[in-house]
Amino acid sequence: MRSRAILFASLCALLTGCAQGGARLVPLAAKPDWPFAASDVVPDPGYRFGKLANGMRTIVRSNATPAGVAMVRLVIETGSLDEAEDQRGLAHFVEHMAFEGSTHVRNGEMVKLLQREGLTFGADTNASTSFERTVYQLDLPRADPALLDTALMLLRETASELTIAPDAVDRERGVVLSEMRDGKGYALSDWHDMAQFLYPRATYLRRLPIGTERSVARADAKALTAFWRAHYRPDRTTLILVGDFPAATMTRAIAAHFADWRAEPAPPPGRVEPGRVEADRRDRVDIRIDPALSERVTASRHGPWLDEPDTIANRRRALLRLIGYRIVNRRFQSLARRVDPPFRGAGFGTAEVFHIGRTTNLVVDSEDGKWRRGLITAAAMLRQALTQGFTQAELDEQLADLREGLENAAAEAETRSDATLIHAALATIADGKVPTAPADALARFNAYAPTITPALVLNALKGGVLKDGALPLDAPLLRFHGRRAPEGGADALRSAWVEGEAAPAAVFTPVSGRFGYGDFGPAGTVVSDRRDARLGIRMVRFANGVRLNLRHTDLDRDRIRLSLALAGGEPLATRADPLAVAMVPELAQGGLGKHSADDLQTLLAGHSVGGSFHPEGDAFVAGANTTRRDLAMECSYLAALISDPGYRPEAERAFHETIANVLARRNATPQAALANALGGIETDNDPRFTLGDIAAYRAVTFATLRHVIGDRLARGAIEIGMAGDLDEEAAIAAVARTLGALPARETDFPVDPAALQRNFTDRRGAIVVPHKGPTTQAIVRLEWPTTDDRDERLELALDMIQDMVTIAVEDTLREAMGKTYSPGATSAQSDLWPGWGTFAVQASVATGDVAATRAAIRKTLAALIAAPADPDLIARARAPLAQRLDNWLKGNGGWLSLVARAQTKPERIERHLAAKAMLMSLTPRELQAAAARYLAPDRAVEILVLPNAEKSGG
Repeated sequence: MRSRAILFASLCALLTGCAQGGARLVPLAAKPDWPFAASDVVPDPGYRFGKLANGMRTIVRSNATPAGVAMVRLVIETGSLDEAEDQRGLAHFVEHMAFEGSTHVRNGEMVKLLQREGLTFGADTNASTSFERTVYQLDLPRADPALLDTALMLLRETASELTIAPDAVDRERGVVLSEMRDGKGYALSDWHDMAQFLYPRATYLRRLPIGTERSVARADAKALTAFWRAHYRPDRTTLILVGDFPAATMTRAIAAHFADWRAEPAPPPGRVEPGRVEADRRDRVDIRIDPALSERVTASRHGPWLDEPDTIANRRRALLRLIGYRIVNRRFQSLARRVDPPFRGAGFGTAEVFHIGRTTNLVVDSEDGKWRRGLITAAAMLRQALTQGFTQAELDEQLADLREGLENAAAEAETRSDATLIHAALATIADGKVPTAPADALARFNAYAPTITPALVLNALKGGVLKDGALPLDAPLLRFHGRRAPEGGADALRSAWVEGEAAPAAVFTPVSGRFGYGDFGPAGTVVSDRRDARLGIRMVRFANGVRLNLRHTDLDRDRIRLSLALAGGEPLATRADPLAVAMVPELAQGGLGKHSADDLQTLLAGHSVGGSFHPEGDAFVAGANTTRRDLAMECSYLAALISDPGYRPEAERAFHETIANVLARRNATPQAALANALGGIETDNDPRFTLGDIAAYRAVTFATLRHVIGDRLARGAIEIGMAGDLDEEAAIAAVARTLGALPARETDFPVDPAALQRNFTDRRGAIVVPHKGPTTQAIVRLEWPTTDDRDERLELALDMIQDMVTIAVEDTLREAMGKTYSPGATSAQSDLWPGWGTFAVQASVATGDVAATRAAIRKTLAALIAAPADPDLIARARAPLAQRLDNWLKGNGGWLSLVARAQTKPERIERHLAAKAMLMSLTPRELQAAAARYLAPDRAVEILVLPNAEKSGG
């Protein structure tokens, strides 16, 4: 995808909004080049901060983890808040045009050029526009000087050489409108309503980056060019480059491409007047009803924006406030985990509203119809916390968790990924945060933590003399959203809040003691120990049958990725009992026999320990990311989860509530409707792959789960994989004392062949799936049955065809026709279900474009079948696949995929070793034959997701 203009995560985190778009422009405030220039926080010396003579800033860092790759970000300090009323959406539209031709790269060639170099459009080549900036990203799969030169050349083209031709604008307009259309639905409508209620005099509600249909329809090449020339200036630009090059080489390369960039002679335009947050706005109620919305009440109050430069003193104040918020939210979490909880969840926090204010919110999510009890309980709990304060035990838990995070960061500092370092650099630009060395951050924390007391935390949370804490929720703004209006309306909401301010708070019993598992019997003995010479994977088997596979790497210092496969998995769900394993993911939330999940959170504070199972193929698989010092405890936890699961009712209740919400919004958007209907369509409503009804899910309990998986937990084969900075002997000893000490296990991962029957539907032609979202939205999906993954060469061929089709439909549906934002193809071959595989092509389009989209997809597939594909199309698909294979083992995740089942699925290793050569040897005729074998247009199932005219909304 090229951009995501509407980022619901950040918008909803702000819980902010506006309605009045002022046209007055205000000059951008002068500020130092870098935040550390006016701070006593020492920046991480690994970064090189620079500034070219033309005013463009640079951040460079040499980094070799992973080796042989690099990341580039071009940050333009221009976003939708830079748009005048008649320019709405132009910043985002310009971002789209950056891929549509420039002085030295003709229209349509930029993405193709990068694909030939091994970059994937969307994953490696992307951009985003927000309220305040536009960011272009290129993730380079090779630290090749020539590729770096190409990347910087293309970014310079974006900065100063765009052509923005009228015909290209007209084509891309449809793509922008498609992106806008895809973003609409109940979530955006709810956000608009919330923003209008909270911030009637702020500006940004009228400056969503996507713009409006009217403004996008009217945008022309002249307006886009004028906006781009005015705002894309070196003095408003930062280029970040992190990767496996010498810092001096990167610095020289940037200067070679950008030093001669000159800004337009006119002064930079100002930013639209931001409006204001009304601090005195209070005692009002808003009620929003939508069938897709679960019940939520939010209490809010506003206050002035606080200019808090990044200094050590301000970091300490922020730390105290953070601890206070975390303790309050930890109390809410404990209440939500009770057998009869007052709410599904609650949260308390304060967020900035750009630079015009801040808002403190109490958010309470309740089961439908139970909002009153939830609001009263949460208000009472918050009042108790802010009047009586916190306990030393609560403080200690939060300090332990914060220290753990800092210790982990310090331990792995020398192997931080490019992405981690890029993120810190972006925070420097966006938030004024000084990027610090992890060891320095840990040292500051350890020096300050002993002075922190519960009283100090409470004072900071309440604001103290600086008034920089949470805002008092006196006569707050109350907002309700849900499926049914609250009984009693606005008056009932107000009275519930008043009652909560006087009601007694829930009583907590402090958790004491230690983690109660460590003795699982005599340590297991090793009966087999060998090493695969090709990849260095050590394979151990214990006397009880437990298998352990190990691979030490230096890719992530002090970190260990772990997986545990327990025989069972998906085949335990049968046609007679299709939901047999549906609750397996809730097993960890059911706690252990000796500890509830809530108790475990306290007992394991300060440790990287956890994990839960989910059905995956022929096994239940648990994953964890731990450290050297916590590996033994992680093994103890997993052994306890297998040998003594708690099956507590609070997790059962949470499962039923979650499922009820899923079912309530199953058709609320086209994407949800398709996802929930697809399994049933593919298999002629085989109940194992079809979303059930609420009664069926309510019948699923821990009692039924125990009956299904009890034998697997007691006797099922276990295979453990570990990859990372591990000590092999210590890892073997840790497993021997825990999982290796369990009673004897089965040796294999058996599957009843009768349970593996899965048949693709014989139906062909169009199948309509109704949705209840906006009436303009539709999805066209063509899907074919293929086969399983036993033939690696065929699997690779289908993977190649997947990428070829994705490129082809992007070229046609998106670039040539402007019908859709993100069309694509997917190919999936099963390693469990014999003969099962699917290939699909999908596009989200306007309802009026369904027929044209179907025809274009069919034409694309017919062309692949009629003749060998164009060599350039093959090259553009093959290069990124080959690059991914080259980089597969540059991260512990890639290693773990081979290590996890090295003993019971050794073919994974064989396939990996053979994959690159096999991929490169695939011929055009071979690809054509595979397409002809499986993807004839007339053999497709056509799934059309269309609006239910009577029940669609916006």
